[in-house]
Amino acid sequence: MKKLTTRSFKTVSAVLALALFVQIPAAASAATLDELKKERSQLEAEKKTINKSLEQKTNEIQTNQNRQQKIISQLEQLGGEINETNHKIAVVELDIEIANEEISILEDGIAELKEKIEQRNELLRERARAIQSSGTVSYLDVLLGANSFVDFIDRFSAVSTLMDADRQIMREQKEDQEKLEVQKLELVKKKENLEANKAELKSLMASLNNQKKEKKRLVAELEKEEAKLRAEKTDLKEQYHDKVELSKELEEKFLKEQRRLAEVARQKALEAAAAKKKKQSSSNSSVSSGNLPVVSSGHWTRPAAGRFTSGFGGRDIGPIGSKNHLGVDIANSIGTPVVAAADGVVSYVGSMNGYGNVVMVTHSIEGQLFTTTYAHLSGFNTSVGASVSKGQQIARLGNSGNSTGPHVHFEIHVGEWNGSRSNAVNPLNYISL
Repeated sequence: MKKLTTRSFKTVSAVLALALFVQIPAAASAATLDELKKERSQLEAEKKTINKSLEQKTNEIQTNQNRQQKIISQLEQLGGEINETNHKIAVVELDIEIANEEISILEDGIAELKEKIEQRNELLRERARAIQSSGTVSYLDVLLGANSFVDFIDRFSAVSTLMDADRQIMREQKEDQEKLEVQKLELVKKKENLEANKAELKSLMASLNNQKKEKKRLVAELEKEEAKLRAEKTDLKEQYHDKVELSKELEEKFLKEQRRLAEVARQKALEAAAAKKKKQSSSNSSVSSGNLPVVSSGHWTRPAAGRFTSGFGGRDIGPIGSKNHLGVDIANSIGTPVVAAADGVVSYVGSMNGYGNVVMVTHSIEGQLFTTTYAHLSGFNTSVGASVSKGQQIARLGNSGNSTGPHVHFEIHVGEWNGSRSNAVNPLNYISL
């Protein structure tokens, strides 16, 4: 809908502009071209601003992508650490499983020890009950009660066996009790170490997962920001495209106005031919101080008096650099009169980039349209829409724009002047210096 409205507006504007071109008098041409010039300058400034914004958005998108890449690298590193931690947890869980099996074995051993201890305790209790029921009898009484030496030996052997058995029982009882306590301590310590290791790994895993979650959140935000920047960049591109289209339309209007002025020039050329001498005389009486160039016969004359310093074609102009010189240069002092090279109508007066102060005149000579350009001026003696005769002063020589010294830069274009100056020809084919 927006594009349709824009096209409709452009169509209406073109129709109105055409109607105005048909109806407005030549005296209003200055205002028309000045307005077109201002509009063109404004559009160029807007295009530069949009282009700068486009570059800025491109840089912002690149910065955003760099940040995303950095965070993605960190995510990959975190992924590696998480995998390593998962592996460690798996190892610890396997150790815990093995430890549980060992603990089960230990518990079986402890149960067996407890049973053996209980059996020994029962044996000792039986011995104590036997002694209590039969009275206190010492090993010495048993030995002294022997009937013979052989009986003494047998009794001594039996007593020794009993004493050794008692000592063995007591020793094993003590060892088993100590072993039971050691195994219990080992079991408790092993469980505590495994649980602590497992808790530490789980804490590390939680930390890594939190970091991963945060990094993913940052990536999501950056992707959202990138989408916003790309949308803004697309919008700027559309704006720039619209400005380019407007520039094309404006350039077309400018050229149409030049063509209209060319037609005015053609019509007035017929009138100017009859009153040429009178106008030349009037012009000479009103020019500023300085030397006027000698007016040549024929359709063309040189634009200023002075020294020819640079011709048409490629050249190196020092600090400005190498470039294709699309005109000729005539050097003289600042303020030297600059005159129209042929009869015509002034189509442009003002400043233009490297040209500095410039005047353009549209000519119609034997049915052929020409446009002459006079650049680096210090001042103007005419205005847009004015009819001028060959040799009539239109400006003053200067040093404005990209200039290396006081001179007038003079161009001849076959047809209308265009921004690329593709129709510039060597002025020396038309004027004599």
